[in-house]
Formats: sequence, structure tokens, C-alpha cells
Amino acid sequence: MKSITMCASTLVAVFALQPVASGHHSHANYLEAEWTYIEGTVTEVHWMNPHSWIYVDVMDDSGQANAWAIEGASVTQLRRDGWAEDSIEVGDALKMRCHPLKDGSRGCLLGFIVMDDGSEKEFD
Repeated sequence: MKSITMCASTLVAVFALQPVASGHHSHANYLEAEWTYIEGTVTEVHWMNPHSWIYVDVMDDSGQANAWAIEGASVTQLRRDGWAEDSIEVGDALKMRCHPLKDGSRGCLLGFIVMDDGSEKEFD
């Protein structure tokens, strides 16, 4: 009987902690000590949790548009920082400073958006 009670207690603890443990994920796939600058035209914006996403077409040296996936902060954090759902829209030209992906693919973790006056506004 004692082992059944212990087993049941363990299962309750595992399931009780499960939402907390799965609620956070790391950014280990990004080079967080490095920055890259990109400029592109917004093709999609997804304001969602746990992270927002901005998709942009970035022109390469040959004039070809390459799609980039840019990961941003949660909707709650963005609203706290003064962003609104219509702050960035499809068709907008953006300049960004972000942490590139470790594997070199076209994506990054957004840190800042460069505003028209050259200042940077945090987006993480």
C-alpha cells in the first residue's frame, strides 16, 4: 500500500509541475552573443504567444528576395513595451538588429527595430 501511495504522489507531482516545465523554452538555437542587421519588407505578422513572429523578404546581393523568420517577444511583453498589433504591418520596410540562428539559416531572434530617425526600439 505504501508503494502505491508513493507512486500516486509522484504522478501527482509530475502532472502538477508539467505546465510550468513546458511553459518556457530556451533560445539556445540563436547566437545570443552576436548581432546581425537585416532590412526587409514585411510579408506576414503573427501576434501570438509564447512569441510573436514577423516574416520579411530580404534582398540578397543578386536582387533575389529571401524569406526570413524573425522571432519576437510575447504579445503581453510587446504591449508593455508600447507596441500594438498594427505597429508593424504587411508591406512595411523594416530595419532590425537581431541574434542570428546558429545553423546559419534565414532567421533570427529580434532584439531591436531601427526607427526612421535611426534610434532603436526594443522588441524583445
